[in-house]
Formats: sequence, structure tokens, C-alpha cells
Amino acid sequence: MKKATMLTYLDQQITKNITEYDVALDWNTRNHSIEVVFRLFAENQAHEQIDDATGIVSEEEIIEFEDGVLFYNPEKTTVDEDEYLAVIPYEGKKGIKRSVLDGFVTYLNDVLTEGQSDLLDFLTDENQEVFELKWSKEEFEKAVQHYQKVDGDEYIAYPSY
Repeated sequence: MKKATMLTYLDQQITKNITEYDVALDWNTRNHSIEVVFRLFAENQAHEQIDDATGIVSEEEIIEFEDGVLFYNPEKTTVDEDEYLAVIPYEGKKGIKRSVLDGFVTYLNDVLTEGQSDLLDFLTDENQEVFELKWSKEEFEKAVQHYQKVDGDEYIAYPSY
């Protein structure tokens, strides 16, 4: 059996544990990064005018919100942290601890569940002017620490080309 890489392991864990949301992986070999892209959808029954971060206004019936988390190599990756919900470093070819990936998948599912609820509230509550996903480094670290006890220090390698 072929040993799992960060890419295959994340794909398996996301497929198994995040079943309610649209999540995809984008491996950028040139930038030595793996982006986890996710989308939330909500029905805009009132056809409210909603403008996104770039100022584009939409009255679409279905609102789609997209964001991402980037796994990156601090020594080789160019990162604009403002472009992502979170950025998580890994250790070159060695990869990343399995506990970080397991904690990530568990915490991301929580973030998406809360985000879906917040998006629906945003569309129905006229006092709520902004919608954004919330990522807490502390909550993420708690999830990682939980799996640290289970997974120990096992590393999942960065995929080779």
C-alpha cells in the first residue's frame, strides 16, 4: 500500500468527515502549497443586493461564499495571508504532523457549520451588515492538541512531484 501524503490524507479525511459542504484541494507545485478551498451556499429569497469584498453587487437567488486555508512551506512559498481564512506552515518534504491535519479537518467542519448558520443569519437579519467566516487559532490549537494525544508525532509527508 502506498504511503499517504498530505494531499491524499487530506482528501481522504475531508471526504470522510466533511460531508455537508463543498470542499476541494488545489495543489500548487510551483508555490509548494496546498489550498483547501470551500464554498458555502445560501438562498437569497428576498433577492437582497449583496456586495462582496471587491464591491461587486449581486441579487442572485443563490449566494455563494468561497474562502480557503493554505498549507505552505515557509522556506519556499509566497503567501499573502490576507487572501486566506488561515495559513498553516508545514516542514518541507517532511510534511506536517498527522495531528495537525486531523485537528484541521475537525475544526474546519466546525467553522463551516458555524459559517453556514451565520450566512443564513446574514441574509435574513437586516442589521447584520457583514458576513465572514471566523477562524480561531486557539480553537484550532485545541483540536490539534486533542489529536496529538491520539496520533503522537507521526508525520504525513508533502507529496513528491
